[in-house]
This record gives sequence, C-alpha cells and structure tokens, in this order.
Amino acid sequence: MMNTILAVIREGKIVPLESVQLPEGTRALVTLLPEDDASFWLAASEFSLREVWGNAEDDIYAELLEE
Repeated sequence: MMNTILAVIREGKIVPLESVQLPEGTRALVTLLPEDDASFWLAASEFSLREVWGNAEDDIYAELLEE
C-alpha cells in the first residue's frame, strides 16, 4: 500500500507533519519540493478542487440534504 504524507527536513532528518505509525525499517520514496514548486502545486490543486466541488450542478445535492 502506498501512502503520501507531508514532511519537512529538520536538522538533516525527514520529519512527518502528521502522526504516522510505521514499523521500523519501513522503506520510503522521498520527493523534494523546492519552495517555488510547492506554491505551484498548491495552486494547481486548489484550481482542481474548485472545478470538482465548486459547480452549480452539485447544488441539487445540497438542496436534497435540506429536505
């Protein structure tokens, strides 16, 4: 199973930004995000989320929940 977690580098060590329980020796694939790229990806994600969730077609579901 592959999971993605956010982490930062502190004193040369990778430190997760959320609590994770992993067995000792768990292998990880690390992708470094330079600060310039991070803002790009955050902005790109925000646009995609708005496209999926911020549309008039979904208003019908909100109306159904009010009934």
